[in-house]
Order: sequence, then structure tokens, then C-alpha cells
Amino acid sequence: MSARSDRIVPLAVKIVVSGGLGVGKTTFIGAISEIEPLDTEAAITQVSVGVDSLDGVESKTTTTVALDFGRITLDPSIALYLFGTPGQDRFSFLWDDLVEGALGTVVLVDTRRIEDCFPALDYFEAHRAPFVLAVNRFDGSQRFALDEVREALELPDDVPVLECDARDRSSVRDVLAALMDRVIGTRAVPRRRTAALVVR
Repeated sequence: MSARSDRIVPLAVKIVVSGGLGVGKTTFIGAISEIEPLDTEAAITQVSVGVDSLDGVESKTTTTVALDFGRITLDPSIALYLFGTPGQDRFSFLWDDLVEGALGTVVLVDTRRIEDCFPALDYFEAHRAPFVLAVNRFDGSQRFALDEVREALELPDDVPVLECDARDRSSVRDVLAALMDRVIGTRAVPRRRTAALVVR
């Protein structure tokens, strides 16, 4: 048998990262991707005026207009492919294509603009897709207990709510591990802890 035929082709698992405009989706994927992440950042132009709310993120000059993409190899047999959704409501028509075949979703939330995560929560709850909520902590923002965030968003107890720093690789890894736990539990197979996941 040739060396080429001995090579393991990893199982590809699709994960979606969603949330409002400026919540940190591009940063989240970039913090952990083992490849140069693909992003579709474009300058915010006059077209956004009166359409996309920049309240609380006034200093933001670019935004994702299609998708973000990154990849992580968990081990030789499993690779996670991360797809980030655009945050603007006017690009929500892309979501159906981006989430098709996805195993689960990370919904990022910024507590300064907590209402911006409602479209993502409504979408994934309506599609009965397993997701976790990750509260991206921004420097200088007011902190809320995770139970307060859960209560404010009326999330059921079985939805994991975690703190996250989208800039920090280990923090992103922990969120993805929680999502994999959630996915495994939702699929009602014998539960295996993923805390031992080693991200290269």
C-alpha cells in the first residue's frame, strides 16, 4: 500500500459562529484557525448609514459582508471548519447556505448591545440547531453574571452560557469544546467529555 493511500482523510465538521454586528466573530475565528482565515471585511460606507446600527461600536470601520472561514484540526481524524455569518440583518439571506450541514453554532453576544443577538438566537432556536452562547468580554464594558445574561435572554438551562475573550485562543477553544459537548448531548449518543480536546 502506498504512503498516499495510508493517509487519513479527516472527518470534516462544520461549525457556525454567529451574532450581531461587531460582536467579534471574525476575531473569534482568527484566534484559533490553523490556516490564514478567510474574511470578507469591507469598509463601512454611507450605504450602512441608517441601516446598520453602530451604537456602541462607533469606532468600527470595517465589517464582514459575506462570511469568515477558518479551520482547526482536532486530531488526524477530525477537522472543524468554522464559518462566520455576517452580522447585518440585510445579509441574513446568506444564513441558510452558511448553516446547511452545520453540526452546531456559537452565538456570540456583546452585553453592551445584547439585543443584537436576538436574530441569531431566534434563527437557531427555530431550526432546533444546537448552540452555545458565548459572552464576549470587551475591555471596559460592564460585567454581568452569566445567570443574569441567561435570564435576560430567556435561555433554557440546557443551553451553555460561557464567558469568552474572542482574542484568546484558549478561551475560543473552551467555547468550542462546550459546543461539542452540547452537540454530542443533543444527538443522544453516549456522552464523552471533550475537555481533553487538544487543538493544534
